[in-house]
Amino acid sequence: MPELCRFLGIVIAMYYSEHGPPHFHAVYGEFEVTVGVADNAVSGRFPRRALGLVLEWAELHRAELAENWERARRREPLAPIAPLE
Repeated sequence: MPELCRFLGIVIAMYYSEHGPPHFHAVYGEFEVTVGVADNAVSGRFPRRALGLVLEWAELHRAELAENWERARRREPLAPIAPLE
């Protein structure tokens, strides 16, 4: 799993082989969601507090997420993104 970031037990990743729309995955223990880069559309199950942190992080790093999506489409290494502080 190409990891972009890790904070508070949450792992954020993007996969090279996936199709649009642009999105990323967040994993927290046994829970996993996909989150749309452009619209924060969420699919999957996640604890409410952890999901709030993921969405806050995504808002702060939307441009970096979009750039990493393009990198993944070109099969280039993904750039790490700073964790939520």
